[in-house]
Amino acid sequence: MATWNLSNTKHHVLICNGSSCNREGAEELTQAIRKEISDRELDDTIHTTRTRCNGRCHDKCVVIAYPNGTWYKDMKPEDSPLLIDSLLSNKDCTGKISHTFNGEEFERSEGAVAGVRKNKAKVNKVSKIL
Repeated sequence: MATWNLSNTKHHVLICNGSSCNREGAEELTQAIRKEISDRELDDTIHTTRTRCNGRCHDKCVVIAYPNGTWYKDMKPEDSPLLIDSLLSNKDCTGKISHTFNGEEFERSEGAVAGVRKNKAKVNKVSKIL
């Protein structure tokens, strides 16, 4: 296993590879983002992590970019250059944003599905079992 030196890292990109996203091309998206980073020789400043489900299955494929805390939805491999451009310019990929962090809380973008609250989802699961 590798242990990456993150001392020059400026951005961390989390790419959902949960089952819903995988059915929509998450592996291809992951490889496209990593290729774009490599082709631009940005491996030292942009780190990627393939994750399991991030809980926004309706938004598949999901990408989360830090340090800004921006959640992107409906990402496709062809969006990779736009994503990397947005990281380098410190501007979000307009039209692909699901949620942004304003320093205190996450704000849902217009048109993004709110989703269920975690505590309500647990209650619904319990009631179905009973």
